[in-house]
Amino acid sequence: MTARIIEGAPVAERLRADVATEVARLRAQHGLQPGLAVVLVGDDPASQLYVKSKGEQSKAAGMHSETHLLPGDTTQETLETVVRKLAADPKIHGILVQLPLPKHLDEKPVIELIGPDKDVDGLHVVNAGRLVAGLPALVACTPTGCLELIKATLGDLTGKTAVVVGRSLLVGKPIAQLLLAENCTVTMAHSRTVDLPAVCRTADILVAAVGRQRMIRGDWIKPGACVIDVGINRVPFDDPEQAALGKTKVVGDVNFKEAREVAGSITPVPKGVGPMTVAVLLANTVKAAKLQAGLPA
Repeated sequence: MTARIIEGAPVAERLRADVATEVARLRAQHGLQPGLAVVLVGDDPASQLYVKSKGEQSKAAGMHSETHLLPGDTTQETLETVVRKLAADPKIHGILVQLPLPKHLDEKPVIELIGPDKDVDGLHVVNAGRLVAGLPALVACTPTGCLELIKATLGDLTGKTAVVVGRSLLVGKPIAQLLLAENCTVTMAHSRTVDLPAVCRTADILVAAVGRQRMIRGDWIKPGACVIDVGINRVPFDDPEQAALGKTKVVGDVNFKEAREVAGSITPVPKGVGPMTVAVLLANTVKAAKLQAGLPA
């Protein structure tokens, strides 16, 4: 068996097209232009590239877009002042502060200042609570994108057994709640799980979000399972000559070469989950704008 490769780009492209259509409708019928502000602290090249992509894609969809670049030594007070101003700005409907922040900064009060209505990254405690309660909420972008890929691959998920490896607030916990809402039977696994390989082998749907390169091996996977790899890990090239030159590549939390021989479908890294995250961010911003304007979401 060789697994079907779940490419994120085509699904993300369809979602971005839907967003652009809805933005055009909102501007024409309601004079409403959804606005997204992204705040980046520091000069990490990967984060800068990611933030640039968010800005370009939001503008391409017809949205108002702002990017606020702050130096790495920005104080907590300065960051909070920037976020506070954005939270009060009627042109801005969604705010995303790029995480992780430099170690001297505390993200919790910053997320509180964003408030639940503009929290398009789904990290505010109100949105997290509404998700658990089964109420409408702004949900974190990456897990929402994961669910879209799973549904595009498998269709109805009712009765499927799902295992989520990783219990982060940004991915593991929300994707577990989303799968529960789709009537899956969900197990959350983590570093303290006893016999993790055996637990993973029960999964019709296996979501890996642990941040450990190629941790999940091929013999951990149930034959025919749908595998969603959220991991982004930079490692040296396998080729010793390339590695000696300092060249690196990005791999996931799943050993892709082994897994694709067992799984029924699998996301690659990169080009799997990644393209969905920004597309869902745009969709969340449109949703936030409609809610703030008193329109049906």
